[in-house]
Amino acid sequence: MYYREAGQFKTSYKTDQAILPLREDRIGLMLSLVMAVVVVPLVSNDFVLASIMIPFLILALATIGLNVLTGYAGQLSLGTGAFMGVGAYACYKLTTIFPDVNIIVHILVSGLFAAAVGMIFGLPSLRIKGLYLAVTTLAAQFFLEWCFIRIPWLYNYNASGAIEVPERRGFGDLILTGPAADPLTRYFVVLAIVIVFTLAVKNLVRGRIGRQWMMIRDMDIAAELMGVRPLVAKLSAFAVSSYICGVAGAMFVFFYLGAAEPDAFSITLSFQILFMVILGGLGSLHGSFFGAAFIWCLPIVLRTWLPAIGIDLGAETVFHIAQLVIGALIIFFLIVEPHGLARLWQLAKEKLRVWPFPYG
Repeated sequence: MYYREAGQFKTSYKTDQAILPLREDRIGLMLSLVMAVVVVPLVSNDFVLASIMIPFLILALATIGLNVLTGYAGQLSLGTGAFMGVGAYACYKLTTIFPDVNIIVHILVSGLFAAAVGMIFGLPSLRIKGLYLAVTTLAAQFFLEWCFIRIPWLYNYNASGAIEVPERRGFGDLILTGPAADPLTRYFVVLAIVIVFTLAVKNLVRGRIGRQWMMIRDMDIAAELMGVRPLVAKLSAFAVSSYICGVAGAMFVFFYLGAAEPDAFSITLSFQILFMVILGGLGSLHGSFFGAAFIWCLPIVLRTWLPAIGIDLGAETVFHIAQLVIGALIIFFLIVEPHGLARLWQLAKEKLRVWPFPYG
């Protein structure tokens, strides 16, 4: 009754190949955009925007980057945090060398450096896969972390070893980065970049390149026999994934942290993003948002709701409880529903399509 395609006819190839063929899905997307663009800025204060919404959007973009590689191309990676660090340090150096260029341009260009590094460390995927490839990307994580610490040129020989975000203006006289940047301005910039990248990745995975990634993921030998070149398919997946992660890493420092040490891109961040992919759902873009929202917001929700019901716990205890819940849910989803929250969302829509009649 509320979610039916009856009466919605496809009269052209354009409508048949639409990203959202159902009217209800298009309405839902428009409502989500209105919520993000209008409602959230109106009802949120600076703390919510700066500490919850901005990092959530950035981590969701990084999750999309890893999902391109792991969910669509089937290449396991444990070096996401390091690739984000490459983007952050590249953006920092670009702002130092070219101070007059718009910071948005620097952020987009910094992803190219992460893509180049990702392709280099993706070369072993032509010979190995699975756990062995994960170990290779783990080595990339440790090597790049070492570079962030031991190469002073990357952080301009700063005595603290950290990169500090300078004040940069754009779109007239708006302050985009730096301590004086307004959280609302930063939120709109991050939201716009995330929307554009999500739409670009959605169209990419629906095209020829995305189909090649999924063929390599499902059965690489059969894909090669059908004419798919593993070299092109795997390295393009590493390049696109690393580029998106590099852009997310640059935004992570310039629009959220404000300053960062090498520990900000440690193996902990790589595992956190991997858990977002697992919980949200492999090979799902909206699942990337689900996973990022759940893992990032769960500790905040626990810190807010537990005192409200009379359970007053310290911040460390709440953090450990959140980690236990996330770990238990990862085990649960791996056993019961490997496709994560995205699959639960899909099942809910399928049941809604036949409601009030029995399903299954």
